[in-house]
Amino acid sequence: MELRVLQYFLAVAREENITKAAALLHITQPTLSRQLIQMEEELGIKLFYRGKHNIMLTEEGMLLRRRAQEIVDLAEKTESELKHGEEIVSGEISIGCGETRNMEPLAKMMASFQEKYPDVSFHVYTAIADDVKERLENGVLDMGLLLEPVEISRYHYIRMPLQEKWQVLMRKDSVLAQKEKITPGDLLGVPLIVAKRQSVRNKLENWFGDEAKKLRIVSTCNLSHHNQQVMVDSGMGVAMTMEIPGSYDTLCLRPIEPEITSGCVLVWKKNLMLSPVMVRFIAHMKEYMEKMKVGNAF
Repeated sequence: MELRVLQYFLAVAREENITKAAALLHITQPTLSRQLIQMEEELGIKLFYRGKHNIMLTEEGMLLRRRAQEIVDLAEKTESELKHGEEIVSGEISIGCGETRNMEPLAKMMASFQEKYPDVSFHVYTAIADDVKERLENGVLDMGLLLEPVEISRYHYIRMPLQEKWQVLMRKDSVLAQKEKITPGDLLGVPLIVAKRQSVRNKLENWFGDEAKKLRIVSTCNLSHHNQQVMVDSGMGVAMTMEIPGSYDTLCLRPIEPEITSGCVLVWKKNLMLSPVMVRFIAHMKEYMEKMKVGNAF
């Protein structure tokens, strides 16, 4: 299967119309249709449902779309790395991350690195830790900003400076908003919106202790903080979430007691040949972190 054909497939999947995709690809519609048919014959599966005015992916087509995008992204990333020699510090660094306060110090390190090397660009992919780790394994991402608990034996890492604090997000007119701190007992019987990731769920259930079985969980979220705000504001319940700076018109955050904190690590794969720009960036981050510790900037 050629890379070019995968790019054709992705264009059709994105546009859901062969005529529009062919125009964007600067090829004829019959040529594009023939390439898609040949791809289906080669794989022995049906990739599209074809209608009069549009074309939709089958279940097998949706799986191929995900893998094809990873392959194309990796090919483009590899081509970019090969074009840049070691003497010129330029290229791209792809970082996966969740919604965390440690994005702030990471962004400062990225900005200071670009001041020294303006030809370097960063690509940030936001997702939960499991998705980020999968993309690290596939080589699509260079680094991942992961919230603990997380298995890091396969990675080199830099521990980030900020501790993530768990809090409860609620409406300002909630009875709980009158409390300075929220205890496990305060949340019994209250509709809860919690994290979907199992390792995080386990941490929260340990906080509740024996009362965990009595929890009334009405929704889980992998991401994002914004979606949690919308659900809480609509009256679905309160959310167990990280402390993320922001302004809330109708909502408020309350700390929990006893306190739960989580560390955060920036990781990259072991036993991997790093690009010159990655080597420079890792060295820059370590140096930056040391300076920040001395200056107590965090």
